[in-house]
Amino acid sequence: MKPGEAGVLDSFNARNGTLLRLHELGLTPGQSLKVVRISPLGDPIEIKLPGFHLCLRKTEASAIEVRRA
Repeated sequence: MKPGEAGVLDSFNARNGTLLRLHELGLTPGQSLKVVRISPLGDPIEIKLPGFHLCLRKTEASAIEVRRA
């Protein structure tokens, strides 16, 4: 996704450690999200979720399956 695009978190494509970390950060399927900005080198990526902003590494962000809104 590009900055400014929005979607709904559909599912995770991650192993146990990354999956646990994403859940601990507050990500759950069905949440709406929006890409705020991506750093020039692509890492980190800032996303906006209901109530907070979150920065994810490229590897963590690639484990999130998003359905575009």
